[in-house]
Amino acid sequence: MATDELVVIDRPPGPAWVDTVRELWLEQTPFLPLDHRLTPGEKRAIVERARPTAVRDEHDETILADGAPVAPGVAFVVATSGVGGAPKLVELHRVAVAVAVRTSATRLGATPGAPWLSVLTPAHVGGLLVLMRAAILGAPVTAHGAFDPVRLVEDGEGAAFVSVVPAMVRRLVATDLGLHGLTLLVGGDALDPETVGAARSRGAHLVATYGLTETCGGFAYDGVPLDGMDVRLDVEGEIEVTGPTLMEGYRLDGAATGAAFTTDGWLRTGDLGAIDDEGRLSVLGRADHLIRTGAEKVWPEEVERVLATHPKVADVAVTGQPDPEWGEHVVAFVVPRTIDDPPSLEELRAHGTERLARFKLPREVRLVPAIPRTTTGKVRRSSLA
Repeated sequence: MATDELVVIDRPPGPAWVDTVRELWLEQTPFLPLDHRLTPGEKRAIVERARPTAVRDEHDETILADGAPVAPGVAFVVATSGVGGAPKLVELHRVAVAVAVRTSATRLGATPGAPWLSVLTPAHVGGLLVLMRAAILGAPVTAHGAFDPVRLVEDGEGAAFVSVVPAMVRRLVATDLGLHGLTLLVGGDALDPETVGAARSRGAHLVATYGLTETCGGFAYDGVPLDGMDVRLDVEGEIEVTGPTLMEGYRLDGAATGAAFTTDGWLRTGDLGAIDDEGRLSVLGRADHLIRTGAEKVWPEEVERVLATHPKVADVAVTGQPDPEWGEHVVAFVVPRTIDDPPSLEELRAHGTERLARFKLPREVRLVPAIPRTTTGKVRRSSLA
């Protein structure tokens, strides 16, 4: 394939991805990894928007007639999670990818020979960058076909680095296995303090990462930007970032690309945050998720972390609903552990009283069979009734 022709890779996760990614990188072939969990219709929609030259699955390659060229130097195209609607297609340059991998290794103190485990889908930028450590650093990478806590612990015995999402950490803790020697890079959302404490008590080293697909994954570890990356807040408190790992743009979408950047070239993250006197970044939540009730601001993620620890709650999502008096009020959508004994509003409010201000507590509870989530576990708040 030519270096300006995009190839879509439609294969399930597994060991073969390590060699596939290495070969594509060395050939300088731009590629887009499809998430195997998507429906045929969802896959088709991404392919139609990406306009690749070819689609490769486990058995065959299909050549397409209407492929659109890729800008020089683009390494791969990654679809965003689509938490706010249709996913965007992010183009990441080879330089950005190499810098992201190398600066991450430097911050972690990971030598080229340090082992990594790949448990996230290659269609997620966090999972793809783990595979890129084999291609760029020559690191030994073991790729799993699916997340299995027991196998992760077995394969990571001694020392290993693993990129995970919060739900995976909770499952690791629930298994009551020893986690000694594991460095868990946790992205996608914040972990509740109980899970953090439990994981550390079992020997794991946790690193909270913050980043976007548009920043080539995590650009801040435990609130501290990686070398070469800078952050600032705009007048509304939105986090903006600049540095060598930013995307080239959204594929075939100049309007969206223009809207993503400020006039002086900083990327708008869409997240609100705070920066302390030492330059450490704290992420408060998505700007469009903020609940305004009266004169107060409520971050749904904070409330969710507390309510999720109630013994009668299997899963929970929080959003704001219109309120004639307060503008909005807090609503908790709850999946009960047992349908015959769901948590009441009074029980949830009592549970959260010691850790949350009263205005943050839900004023309404709606029982649901499941919480709509993206493939990486993020709540699709726009899908909540």
